[in-house]
Amino acid sequence: MSESVTAESPIEEIAPPRAVRLPPRPPIPKPLLALAFSISRRRTVALFARRYGSAFTLNLPVFGPTVVLGEPQLAKQLFMANTDDVGNIQPNLSRVLGPGSVFALDGTEHRRRRRLLTPPFHGRSIKNYEKIFEEETLREVADWPQGQAFATLEPMMRITLNAILRAVFGADGEQLDELRRIIPPWVTLGSRVASLPAPSRTYGRFSPWGRLAEYRKRYDAVIDRLIDRVAADPNLDARDDVLALLLRSTYEDGSAMSRNDIGDELLTLLAAGHETTASTLAWAFERITRHPEVLKRLVEEAATDDGDYRQAVLAEVQRARTVIDFAGRHVYAPTVELGEWVVPRGYSILASISLMHDRADDFADPDRFDPQRHLGTRPSTFAFIPFGGGTRRCVGAVFANVEMDVVLRTVLRHFEIETTSAPGEKVHSRGVAYTPKDGGRIVVHRRGTPLTEEGR
Repeated sequence: MSESVTAESPIEEIAPPRAVRLPPRPPIPKPLLALAFSISRRRTVALFARRYGSAFTLNLPVFGPTVVLGEPQLAKQLFMANTDDVGNIQPNLSRVLGPGSVFALDGTEHRRRRRLLTPPFHGRSIKNYEKIFEEETLREVADWPQGQAFATLEPMMRITLNAILRAVFGADGEQLDELRRIIPPWVTLGSRVASLPAPSRTYGRFSPWGRLAEYRKRYDAVIDRLIDRVAADPNLDARDDVLALLLRSTYEDGSAMSRNDIGDELLTLLAAGHETTASTLAWAFERITRHPEVLKRLVEEAATDDGDYRQAVLAEVQRARTVIDFAGRHVYAPTVELGEWVVPRGYSILASISLMHDRADDFADPDRFDPQRHLGTRPSTFAFIPFGGGTRRCVGAVFANVEMDVVLRTVLRHFEIETTSAPGEKVHSRGVAYTPKDGGRIVVHRRGTPLTEEGR
C-alpha cells in the first residue's frame, strides 16, 4: 500500500553532492614540486598565487592532493564548515606531540578538550601571568651586551620557555631545569621533521625520529614526577598553574584527563607557546630597529600605562612577518564547497596565512611596515589570522599576545635600542616556524633609569 504525501507530512529532499570542481593545478612534475615546496614553500605558494589566483591545487609531499586558499572569504567557509565534514589536517603535529595532544583530536573530542584548556589562558589567569613575563624578561636581559650587535631569537626563546614553564607548573626546581634542557632541542628537531614523512621505524638514536623518541622518554619521566608532586599538594585547589587546573578539571560526564593525555597536552603547550612567540618577538626587534619613527613612538608610549600602539606594532609584525604560514584541514565529507570550488573527500585544504596577510585588497601597500593600519580600524576576521581560525584557532592566542606585549614593553623601558639602515633580515624556515635569518639582531644601551612616567 502506498503512502500519500500531504502538506502536513513533507518529505525533505537532500540535494546530491555537487560534482567535483577543483581549482587549477600547475603543470609541474610532482618531484619538482616536492623539491620546491620543501626548499621554500612560502615562495612557491606566492609564485603560484600570482599565476593562478586565490585558489589552486597541488599534489604535495606528506599532505597528498591539496587545495591552497589565499582569499579570506574562502578561508571563512573553510573555518566555519561543519567539523564532521572538515577536520584536522592529516598528518599533523600529533606525530611529534603525541596522540593525547589537542592537535590529534577531532570533532566532539576536540571540543571537549578545548573546554578544559580554555580557562587557564583567559581572563584572570592571564593577569596572574603578567608578573611572570616581566620577571623572566628582567632575568634574561640582566647580562645583555651593550654597544654590540647580538641576536634576540635565542634570548626570546629562553624568556618564552621559562614563562610557559612557570605558567604551566607554577614553580621552579630541579624538574623544570631538566625540561629546560629537553624542550629546546626537541622543539627544534620536531619542527624540522614535522613536515617530513614518518618512517615505519625510528632507526635508533642516530635518526631524527629516534632522537625524538629519546627526548620523549626523558620528558615522560619528568612529567610523571611533576604530576605526582602537584597531585599530592594539599593546596591543590588553591593553585592557579595550568597543571593544577588540568588535574582538577573534568569533562561533562565527570571523567578526567588521563595521565598520558595530560603529558601530551602539556608538551603541546610548551612547544606551541614557546617557539612561535619567541620568533614573533625576534621579528619585532628586527622590524622596529629599521623603522625609527615606529621605535620613537613605542619608547614614548612605554613611559605610560598605554599599550595601544605597541599592540598595533605586534599585530603588524604578525602580518608582515608571518611566523606560521598555513592553517590546514582534511576533507571527510563526500565533498566540501568553497566558493565556486567543490573539493572531494581525502583532500587536504591549506589556508595560506602568508597569502592572506599579503593581500593588497585588505592591506594597502602590503610590503610597507605600517602599524597605523591596526589602529582605529581592524581588518576583517579572516583577512588577519596569525593564530589560525575557527574551532582550531590557537587556544593560547591571548596568552601569547599579552606575553609579547609585556616583554617588548619591559625591554623598551630598560634599554635604548639603536636603529639601523641595514637591509631587513631574510626569512628563514626552521621547519614549522619562520624566523629572521640572523636571529633579529639589535644593539642596545641600558638606561640609567628605567623608562616610566616618573623617570622620563
